[in-house]
Amino acid sequence: MDEMLIDLVEKRTLLARDIVNAKLVLGIEIEDKKREAYIHEKIKQIAREKNIDEVSLTSIIKILTDMSKKEQKKILRR
Repeated sequence: MDEMLIDLVEKRTLLARDIVNAKLVLGIEIEDKKREAYIHEKIKQIAREKNIDEVSLTSIIKILTDMSKKEQKKILRR
């Protein structure tokens, strides 16, 4: 199970190239606080529905979001 989670994190990180390219085409900044707030509210709702601790799940998603933004910025520097 742990290896599956790591594989999913890897796949999510690899999507950073597609995400940054889409943001460039659409003229969207890497940091989109409004979108991030929407995602975090959605995650809280899912956590409640699945009876998972909201704070913990939100923290995990924040880490994943930060990793994605870091990768996007790295791609832009190339």
